Amino acid sequence: MHSIKYVYALLLSLCILGQASAQKGEISPSRKQAIDSLALEKVRDLSKYISIIGNKKTPFSEAQRVMDRAEELFAPDSEMGVSSLNRKEVNYYKVRKYFERLMALNYDRVSIEWYDIHYISDLERQPDGRYVGVVTIYQRFEGESDDGLKYKDTTKKDITIYVERKKTQIQGRTIEFWDVMLGDIRVTETSA
Repeated sequence: MHSIKYVYALLLSLCILGQASAQKGEISPSRKQAIDSLALEKVRDLSKYISIIGNKKTPFSEAQRVMDRAEELFAPDSEMGVSSLNRKEVNYYKVRKYFERLMALNYDRVSIEWYDIHYISDLERQPDGRYVGVVTIYQRFEGESDDGLKYKDTTKKDITIYVERKKTQIQGRTIEFWDVMLGDIRVTETSA
């Protein structure tokens, strides 16, 4: 359902803003604004999905459904970083594996909140015609067990954003539109 919402939002912006710049592979300033909004909306959706998956009260079947939804936001082979105050290295996992590990955390209560979400690099055109940008977020994680185990940290993460032209068929017509996919999520800083 969300994927359809995104496609319709992009198609609407494509129709409103005209098709000329999409055909040349350039993003007009007004289209860029619509793409930026869509990228930030997808990041916020991911934030909600992670919160639901990590919540110990979420039924297994619901968590699985949300994981499927969340995976649709990502480009193939994307990875997500995991850090801890208890170790120096950052571990990276494929998106689905990250969600499964999140669901299996050994706490009775988990709270995950994303805040201060914003672009830190403008979209830059790549040789393959795609555009790439970076959105930064801060994640506050709190885990607590009934036996008194508590863990809390704040992590700064950079999310790669890919924007590329795609085509779809609508009533027999081929329509080109810009789509936004999330890429790797890199940990840049972890603090108490």
